[in-house]
Amino acid sequence: MADSLFRMSSSGLLRTSANSSNLQKTLSRSMRPENNVTTLSETLMDTDDSNRGRSRMDVLFTQFFNILQAHTSESETFDVLLSLSLACKAVVEQLQLEIEEGMGGEQGAAHRTASINWLKQEINTWRLLHGIYYDRILVQTDTQADDEMQEGGTLGGSEKMVISQLYAINSTLREYQLVVDWLEASYDEKDAENLLHYHDRMMAWENTLFQLENLQGVAFGKKHEIVTSLDPDAPVRENRPLHALDEEDNMRLGRAIFGAIRRGSIDDALKLCKHYGQTWKAAILEGWRLHEDPNFELGGSLVNEKLPIEGNPRRDVWKRCAWRVADSNRYDVFTRATAGVFSGHLTSLKALPHSNWHDLLWAHIKVQIDIRVESEIREYCTKRYQDMPEDYWNGKMTLEQIFDELNVAKDVSVKDFAKGHLGIIQRHLILDTCGELIQQMVRWLETDISKLSSHQLRFMAHIVLFLRQIGRVENEKMAEKIIASYVEALLARGDAQLIAYYCAPLSNRLQVKLYSQFLEKVEQKRARELAIDSALQAGLDVEQITRFTVENIRHAQYPLGELGEPHAGEISASDQFKIAALEWLIFLPEQRSELLWQACAMMRIYLASNKIECMRQTFLMVPGDVVTRLIGTVDSLDNLPPREECSLKEYLCYKVYLTGVDSFVEWNCLYKNPPQKPVVIGATSQDNFTERLVCELKQQTYRSELERWEQKVKEEAKQTTEALYNILTFPEKGWLVDPFISKEPANAAQLNWENRLLQMEKLRSICLPEIALLLHEVMSKSGDLVGCVRLADELASEHRQLYKVYTKHQMAELLSKIADTSLELLNSKLDPWGYPITV
Repeated sequence: MADSLFRMSSSGLLRTSANSSNLQKTLSRSMRPENNVTTLSETLMDTDDSNRGRSRMDVLFTQFFNILQAHTSESETFDVLLSLSLACKAVVEQLQLEIEEGMGGEQGAAHRTASINWLKQEINTWRLLHGIYYDRILVQTDTQADDEMQEGGTLGGSEKMVISQLYAINSTLREYQLVVDWLEASYDEKDAENLLHYHDRMMAWENTLFQLENLQGVAFGKKHEIVTSLDPDAPVRENRPLHALDEEDNMRLGRAIFGAIRRGSIDDALKLCKHYGQTWKAAILEGWRLHEDPNFELGGSLVNEKLPIEGNPRRDVWKRCAWRVADSNRYDVFTRATAGVFSGHLTSLKALPHSNWHDLLWAHIKVQIDIRVESEIREYCTKRYQDMPEDYWNGKMTLEQIFDELNVAKDVSVKDFAKGHLGIIQRHLILDTCGELIQQMVRWLETDISKLSSHQLRFMAHIVLFLRQIGRVENEKMAEKIIASYVEALLARGDAQLIAYYCAPLSNRLQVKLYSQFLEKVEQKRARELAIDSALQAGLDVEQITRFTVENIRHAQYPLGELGEPHAGEISASDQFKIAALEWLIFLPEQRSELLWQACAMMRIYLASNKIECMRQTFLMVPGDVVTRLIGTVDSLDNLPPREECSLKEYLCYKVYLTGVDSFVEWNCLYKNPPQKPVVIGATSQDNFTERLVCELKQQTYRSELERWEQKVKEEAKQTTEALYNILTFPEKGWLVDPFISKEPANAAQLNWENRLLQMEKLRSICLPEIALLLHEVMSKSGDLVGCVRLADELASEHRQLYKVYTKHQMAELLSKIADTSLELLNSKLDPWGYPITV
């Protein structure tokens, strides 16, 4: 098992399977963490995409969505992380190419560089998530206890065997190693290629050798004392320097060797030592390897074949010497740090200049691994070992202590990164404190969300989505708040697919709230259809969302435009917007009842405001098949639910009302526009026959037109009278009176049922007296005086009790007009009711 999970590596004591070829491919492109990562929101405020590279980064919104869409099964959870990092990597390469091409000038290059730094950190975080949680979820099992509770390796086994078993059973140590692997894969030393001068194989310390062989050489001078011998220990033993040029080369080489070790490539460090003629350094770098004698392990089964011995049998002595080198001030900082890596000497590693947060974290965890491995070897290997200094064993720390120390580092850049967003995110992921991480993200949102760019919100939201998928989310409400913030950022982009997809993981309440906010901004019909389709594909509650959207728009108060109130008969832009919102309820046939309900609510308001054109436009938004579809859903009109039955009758009431009003308008327009009587020409001479003929033809035409007009007015008056009477004599309980229902709807309070009844009662008191006056006017002007008087009988009837909707003033006005009509009947020698007077 140990062999399958772990293997020896040239870059550390042991490597887990996460460091095998697959992970190495994933982490092959090194990304150097920067302490001074510019806040991404500061780099993306400019809208000049061509000069800032913003549009290049914005493709990540769609690419992340496509990646999640393409990996839907649980088995592909970790593939998603790799795909996300590759998407970011592609954008980084594009931005770097644009910088090389000089796009945007210096300012554009600066913005692109800041974006690249952010994306590199994001890539590193996705890789950290993949590496460490792959082990936590798939490698670790429920039967594995804490490493302190586990039994160690086999007593008496080789160093390599003991540590292989340690890695197999100790999940904490594996996680430490995974973090080290991640930090090494993310390391990218700047200007690494310029540290050394590349040329053919050379001799070590050649300038010192030349000066010693040519003591009279003028070119190098004689005033500087240098070593007198060239063995590796000469500078320390004699306490004299090398030649100045060799000292500089030595420092460069030491830095390059440490850089190779820092990025996890000891083989490269060995090659450097050999290439520059310092083979003794290459030999020293081999001394850390764990010892194993396969001939001893095989127990002599292969007598005739001797296998090579691995590692350093005197590793303890080598390590003690390495500790002394790292602890000595007589060596340069890079030589000390190189020795400190393999001897667990933290002070020498912390003394390196220009170390950032990731460098110090690597140093701390590297030392902790070394201490844990060393203690395991000395506990289970029977060999007698040289004692390590007390300071070595006192260097043991927990991860929490390590991060606390980084938070109070003297270096301002290290402290700033530790307290910045990226440092906090990576710290919590390493500590596996996902609950605290989500709480911290929510605090960022609550403190000042304006400082978080849309890309930072994208990054945070996808971390939460991953943690939720692997079951690491403790507080769903907080997780939803982070995802909802990302959805709010997507609203500005207006991509229906993205908004619908990221709304889907939210609770129903947030889904409705956020997606309705998006729908409120969509006005084109085709775009609305796409928005509905996207919501259906994402599994959103479309019926509830569209209802909520229409209600929000209907209740919203919009300011008047620059032109103020529209002219009579015109529809304002805000009213047009509200009416058009009903289209959201047309796309799904099963929402006809909701459409009818919302349309009636709008028409009540418009009718009360005397906005007849708005009311008419609202009425036209309801498809003509509404009645058929409503009845079709329940098979019979008698089976309609209370709300649908009442709204259907209300809809028909408005239909009758609009028919009556339109008919009156047509009659009134026709009545007020009779044919124009031709001008009568005065007396002319008998000889002007042509003019007399033309005048007679005009008179004849006028009489014909007048006759047709009178007939048409008569017919129109009859239709108008009938249409207006249909309002007054509406079936059942009357116009705008609900039919009898056994009980109110179950959600009457939510529907504002009582308020609706009050509105309809108020409309009856406003509209019915007006309709009666219009009816009286039509009949009076069309000569139907008897009908005018009989109108009083209709109003006084106890069947509909129309008189109850009148105020005293309204009733007095109508009765006054009827009284005038009765006087006209009396003047026509009829009684006040229009009947002939009989003596």
